Amino acid sequence: MGRVRVAGIGFGTSSILFVALVAGHFGLTIPAGIDTLGLVLFVYCVGIAAGPTFFRSFADRGQSSAGPRALVGLGALVVVAGVFTTAAAAWFMNLPGDLAGGLMAGAMTSTPALGAISETATDPGAVAVGFGVAYPIGITAVVLFVQIGLKLNRSNTPIDTSSPQQQTIGHAVVRIGNPGVVGRRPSEVSAIGDDQCQISRVEIEGRWRPVPSQYRFKLDDRVVLVGQNADTGRVAETLGEVIESELPVLDADHERKLVVVTSSEICGKSLSELSFRSRFGVTVARIRRHEFEFVPSSRTYVEFGDVLTLVGESNDLARITSIVGHRPRTMNETDLLSLTFGLAMGVAIGACSVSLGGFSLSLGMAGGPLAVGLVLGHFRRLGPIRGSYPPAAMMLMTEGGLAVFLAGSGTRAGANVVEVLTERGWGLALVATVIVVVPLLVGTLVAWKVLRLPRLSLLGATCGGMTSTPGLAVLTEATDSAVPVTSYVSAYPVALVLMTVVSPMLVRLITMLTGSP
Repeated sequence: MGRVRVAGIGFGTSSILFVALVAGHFGLTIPAGIDTLGLVLFVYCVGIAAGPTFFRSFADRGQSSAGPRALVGLGALVVVAGVFTTAAAAWFMNLPGDLAGGLMAGAMTSTPALGAISETATDPGAVAVGFGVAYPIGITAVVLFVQIGLKLNRSNTPIDTSSPQQQTIGHAVVRIGNPGVVGRRPSEVSAIGDDQCQISRVEIEGRWRPVPSQYRFKLDDRVVLVGQNADTGRVAETLGEVIESELPVLDADHERKLVVVTSSEICGKSLSELSFRSRFGVTVARIRRHEFEFVPSSRTYVEFGDVLTLVGESNDLARITSIVGHRPRTMNETDLLSLTFGLAMGVAIGACSVSLGGFSLSLGMAGGPLAVGLVLGHFRRLGPIRGSYPPAAMMLMTEGGLAVFLAGSGTRAGANVVEVLTERGWGLALVATVIVVVPLLVGTLVAWKVLRLPRLSLLGATCGGMTSTPGLAVLTEATDSAVPVTSYVSAYPVALVLMTVVSPMLVRLITMLTGSP
């Protein structure tokens, strides 16, 4: 069922829940404890994946209203709007706390929140039923929101002025003709860094060579400019003129190397701080992050796991590789000791409780592994314990853990699913719709009127706040622009963690308001 797509929309691994609800209705059960194991593995991997960007997202690396902190705030605002909407709807409809929590997790398409609520719920079955009702509505509503947003193009709505073709990475051969840049290093020309372009090669004695560490522009020099097509034209005008008759020059294999960043000494530092060109004679031509490739500027910060395309002489590349990290193939190893330790620490921390008055607080089997995963994912290595795993292993553990957890939750809830739907069916669908629509409207209005975000940034960040990967997929299929992905990546980790932490608290609040367990 997860592979079936209707109008481009599919449910993926979450479709297991619907099958499990039906199976549970007919009496099928899964051994106790199996779903908890799946939950622990799933949320631990979620923490590992979110860790590298979660804590750093609170550091403002841009001065504009569309900077990372603004996008993070927008993602958090969407979650908060969903929480308040759920509490109000539950109070008005007199819904049990567990059922309302499941509705919010489904409407916000957050399976980690489902796990966190189920682990502390009085009636886990009601949580699964609520999630099953709201999840299809949440996915469909966000996809429709994105499709409508892509079609709107009103004059008073800030939009991205560049076309998808202009957002792709390209090369240009430029002849230096501006006396104002003669005698200056590439890093000293603000237009290059501001527009995220790089000078990867310069013609020396009739041969294209990597840019030397002490290179300064000379009149009539010919250089290779790499960047977004929309930016290279503007930068070329600053430097001189594009030589239209020249074809883009590709890097020679022995003068180009892909390196995965694993060194803690360079993580979190900008390229201007690292000064690779002046120190090693090497240029960072591209960075691949979260399956997206872009040309960095001098202000771009390097993150753990980034794949850097380095251009330089072979001797210089050999020197810098050990400082930056490893070749990509060395990252395809899974450290089972680190995995076992991380899971065990997460379970141990989750089992600890603190008594405050008449209340006992604990992170539980969802919060404990999530917290450990976030810390290990952020530092990536604590002594001998690694906080990173190969992409294939991460995918297997995340999807496998989620599948086992959903199967257990669904079969338990299946026994009462017909009774709940018969009693409250249409009312639950209405509440789920409201929980989806209100955060979307709040996020859109704030992004449009207050932050003045461009359209693609608005849509990407809102999808991140709703933790909606299907919504992002619609965006990336409609445009080649990098804007939706970078906006989504900024908002998603904070929204994901906030949903997981706040959801169990919301259930307790609703239980107090309505008096229903």
